[in-house]
Amino acid sequence: MRETDLVFFQPLWRRIAVTVFCVLWSVFEWVTGSPFWGMVSLGFIFYCYWMFFHTFEETKPDDKAQDQNKS
Repeated sequence: MRETDLVFFQPLWRRIAVTVFCVLWSVFEWVTGSPFWGMVSLGFIFYCYWMFFHTFEETKPDDKAQDQNKS
């Protein structure tokens, strides 16, 4: 992910909102009988989990201040 993406997704509620949207999209596609798009949205769910919850490193305000002082 790019640095701007990481800054945007720092609040936990945004990461949860995107993941919940993908879950709802997947449910919608499976209910309406579109297995291809259901599988695509399932892939997005796994990607969201991996990037937003498993490997995501939250930065604290102190970390940003220390990084700016080093420059």
